[in-house]
Amino acid sequence: MLLNACGIPDMNTKKEDTTLPDQYRSDQTSKTNAANIKWKDFFEDKSLVKLIDVAVANNKEINILMQRISASENIIQARRGAYLPFVKGGGGAMGYKVAQDTQSGAVEGNLPIAGGAFPTFVGDYQFGLVSTWEVDIWRKLRNSTEVAVLEYMSTIEGKNFLITNLVAEVAHAYYELIALDNQLENLEQNIAIQENALEMIRVLQFYAKTNSLAVKRYEAEVAKNQSKRPVIKQEITVAENRLNFLLGRTPQPIERSSTGFLQIDPKMLNTGIPSQLLENRPDIKQAEFEIAAAQLNIEVARAEFLPTFGIRAGVGFDAFAMKYLINTPASLAALVAGELVAPLINKKAITAQFKNANLKQIETAYEYEKKIINAYVEVANQIANMDNMHRSFDIKQKQVEYIVKSIDISIQLFKSARVHYLDVLTTQRDALDAKRELIETKQNQIFAMIDLYKSLGGGWQ
Repeated sequence: MLLNACGIPDMNTKKEDTTLPDQYRSDQTSKTNAANIKWKDFFEDKSLVKLIDVAVANNKEINILMQRISASENIIQARRGAYLPFVKGGGGAMGYKVAQDTQSGAVEGNLPIAGGAFPTFVGDYQFGLVSTWEVDIWRKLRNSTEVAVLEYMSTIEGKNFLITNLVAEVAHAYYELIALDNQLENLEQNIAIQENALEMIRVLQFYAKTNSLAVKRYEAEVAKNQSKRPVIKQEITVAENRLNFLLGRTPQPIERSSTGFLQIDPKMLNTGIPSQLLENRPDIKQAEFEIAAAQLNIEVARAEFLPTFGIRAGVGFDAFAMKYLINTPASLAALVAGELVAPLINKKAITAQFKNANLKQIETAYEYEKKIINAYVEVANQIANMDNMHRSFDIKQKQVEYIVKSIDISIQLFKSARVHYLDVLTTQRDALDAKRELIETKQNQIFAMIDLYKSLGGGWQ
């Protein structure tokens, strides 16, 4: 045993670094964290809440992961039973004839047996109970069970992280769909304005106040915008189908409320302090369980170098003839045995297993550190993104207001022949583009709020 203990290679593990800054911004004072808000309370749109509820229940990826969680539970039970005694019951029957010209045959031929000579054809009938137990001296079996428990907890956190991403994806798809509805409405409004302008141009042409070139240019502009209508409708169909896929169902209409999209005011979320990421982010907690499992796996691999001690015991009946089988106490048999086994020569396999366990621990420590840094960067990016999108939306909203007012002004000036028709056409084009960019900015502003909520660790509760 001492020789085996001396033959264990040195262990080279890594202590993970969990150092994070004290706060995200210099003006931060509150430790309140939006990650603690349940997603049903975070999202105010009732239609969106219903869709997320369906997605969490029906999503195929989550259902697949739930089967893996059940499998992890079974592994725990299997490993827990490994360090308990095994008891088996059974019986057997056999017959054999010993050659007379052998030592055994000569002995059996002269044995005095009550009631006659020793039988020529000897039977062997037996039944009883046998118990085996490996004494877990070095905690190898119990550590292996703890590894299974940690891996199970890691799978649970993996499911929570999947739900976090799913909630964010459904919310993204939902607001993208609403933004497309607003883009289509914006296009329809612009087409209506240009069709009215086209009628005005035709009237002016009738009174010889403009020429056919202006009419044709406006007809071309209206046709160009009408051609965009089926493109946006196709994008809406694709967005609906993608959302239905996330919900785990075949394509069907999505219930939604598209009015008032530009009036949505995304929440300014309380981000708390960076150290709370270790508690709130499921992917970080998953990595933490993986580190603990990897550390215990080193102990399991180390125990392979040490002797194993097993106990075997049995009790039952054994006789050469069926009529003597339950003849107590003559046919009563018992067995008690113990064995000590240790590897001595050619330990390359268990040495390699031990080294791999060490390497796995170092790998998981680096993975843990990477996830912590990534989480902090994601939050910092989304905090800046929300601030910038808020400023951008305010500026673009003023731009749209100015351009919308300039449309009426340009038309009045054109009627009085003070501007060219191209000025009117350009103003209407600018209005369409500015309103489209305003809708996109609002969409990105909402996306930034959703992504910050997800980055903080919200969405799985």
